[in-house]
Amino acid sequence: MISKREKLILWTPRILSILFLLFLAMFSLDVFDENLGFWGTLLGLFMHNIPVFVLAIVLAVAWKHKLVGAVFYLLAGLAYIMLLTMSAIRNNFEFYMIAWSIIIAGPAFLIAGLFYTGWKNELKYAQENRRQ
Repeated sequence: MISKREKLILWTPRILSILFLLFLAMFSLDVFDENLGFWGTLLGLFMHNIPVFVLAIVLAVAWKHKLVGAVFYLLAGLAYIMLLTMSAIRNNFEFYMIAWSIIIAGPAFLIAGLFYTGWKNELKYAQENRRQ
């Protein structure tokens, strides 16, 4: 029987991933302010949401293979910080860019940690069952 703690560790990263994807997709809504026409708006939405589509595929794989979710969400957070740092170096650095990195990369790191914890618990559970 799965305990409440194990259920929480199982479902929390999945639910947070879905919420995180919706949060990232929300940033693409500024395309509607640009008056690009139907096809331009559609292309803009697609381009803005490429990271969301990639992370959605990662979530689909991580649903079954938690270590994949841990690794890819960690890499996504690191990639965002790296891109933001490169942008800050090219342009004038502003302190609000640090807040951006925390707002975007922070949840990715949290989700990665939760997927990793779920994977470790799954390994421990499998080892205990093999001993019996």
